[in-house]
Amino acid sequence: MAGLKLGIISDGISQDPDVALRFCAEEGIEYADFQFVWNTEIGDHSPDQVKTLKKLTKEYGVKVGCLTRHNFAGLPAKMETLQSDDFKRHMEKYKHCFEVANELECPIVRIMSTRKEMILFGSHGAEQWVTAKGAWDAQVEMYREPVAYAEKMGTTIVTENCNGGQVTSNILAVKLVKAIGSDILKILWDPCNALYCTERPYPEGYERGRDYFGHIHIKDANIDVAGATVEFRSLGTGDMAPYLLDIANALKADGYDGVVSLEANYRPVGGDFIDGTRSSIGHFKRVFGA
Repeated sequence: MAGLKLGIISDGISQDPDVALRFCAEEGIEYADFQFVWNTEIGDHSPDQVKTLKKLTKEYGVKVGCLTRHNFAGLPAKMETLQSDDFKRHMEKYKHCFEVANELECPIVRIMSTRKEMILFGSHGAEQWVTAKGAWDAQVEMYREPVAYAEKMGTTIVTENCNGGQVTSNILAVKLVKAIGSDILKILWDPCNALYCTERPYPEGYERGRDYFGHIHIKDANIDVAGATVEFRSLGTGDMAPYLLDIANALKADGYDGVVSLEANYRPVGGDFIDGTRSSIGHFKRVFGA
């Protein structure tokens, strides 16, 4: 089976794009996701800074896989949020991401779900006492304007399953995508995030989301849900280790055409994030590459 398209979230190497992109080029990594660059979130850079970023990507021969700004993250899941100044500010920043994506020749922009409510659905009395009434409907409505804008721009957006957001698993990500009903909206799958939320990445998580993947983030961690604790680990040494090869083989067999990006969050004791990335990159390439 042919290898997958490999990327790295650049700030897991360094917030200096010259350092990060050089590392990608030296390791044969074709794509970089931009999240924080020069200690600034992507979408907040000046036009000159964006031009410099584009120049560096060309210089090192690295393509931009996804703009991973935290668009709409942390907003309350309430209908009144749609009329709030916070939502309007997020919307303006979100729209600007498409200008940056166009300049950097990036095909995908990330969108995040609203602030997490633990129980969204219930029955037999639970709907009266413990569910967050209206939160899911508000989440769906909040995606309609951003999705319509993405359709207008012709650029794919991906919703990530994230621990602090409403969408934590592929169960919920698929439910949201289906509720919106637009081919422009796909899933940014982070199986480690889903594992923290008790969705087993393979086969359950993979099978649920396989028809909707637009981008994938891979990391590893030791997870203690009851203790609300995560300890990042070098790839292949944490709780994700039993699932990585199965996920990679399934993606290859299914002909997944998107990017798989290493989310290089691991920092060893006495080291820096680039050291953590170095400890993971070999395993990442062996499992997900050719």
